[in-house]
Amino acid sequence: MTTFHATTICAVRRGPEDICIGGDGQVTMGESTIMKNGAKKVKKIYKNTVITGFAGSVADAFSLTDKFEKKLEEHSGNLKRAAVDLAQLWRSDKGMRSLEALMIVADKDSMLVISGNGEVIVPDQDFVAIGSGGNFAYAAANGLFNHTDMTAEEIVRESLRIAASICVYTNDNISVEKL
Repeated sequence: MTTFHATTICAVRRGPEDICIGGDGQVTMGESTIMKNGAKKVKKIYKNTVITGFAGSVADAFSLTDKFEKKLEEHSGNLKRAAVDLAQLWRSDKGMRSLEALMIVADKDSMLVISGNGEVIVPDQDFVAIGSGGNFAYAAANGLFNHTDMTAEEIVRESLRIAASICVYTNDNISVEKL
């Protein structure tokens, strides 16, 4: 079976008016083949009030993003309720259990990581990173968030650039979405 290493995503919140999620554009097949350099893995949804970023299988992530947007509609835009509902569905539905992805979702009030294990995680601080280079981006975001006055977008972009300089599954073709 071929393994796809699909991305690095970083999210930062500097208050309710400065929220950004960014991702690199690389999709890697196996250990040595870059399949795509410019994939876009961040998106605004639900009337442009929620931003999402995903790591993992691209097709699975698109499916999850669509399901998450439907949950947002069911819960009138309540991010936490929609996230818990999606995580429960993801864990319990036979067809969805095999989906391989992680999502970061954010609105003006909350930032969450959603996994297929039924986890909805609120980060300890107002930044988080997932994916192949997630640990590198997280470490960079931690330093920049806590020791600079950079904006959310500046931190996201620089954290992803740092991850790209270290992780072979992350490139510097960065796309961002802001609220």
